[in-house]
Amino acid sequence: MPSTKKSTSTQPKQPRAKKSAPTREEIALRAYQIYLERNGAPGNPFEDWTRAERELLANTAAKPRRKPSPKTQAA
Repeated sequence: MPSTKKSTSTQPKQPRAKKSAPTREEIALRAYQIYLERNGAPGNPFEDWTRAERELLANTAAKPRRKPSPKTQAA
């Protein structure tokens, strides 16, 4: 049986930063909302998906990043 080496890293794992890209679930939900906006009329699911993805990416990019506000000192 071949021996396996264990990781000897001393650095603790850090949590991953939140993705800026929308999740598959978020895209699927928005695509379904687009379908409902058509009142369930036939359409192209691929176009709904790509439209939903574009909208969600645009919304993510448009959100300004929060900067910590400087503490003001009362005189």
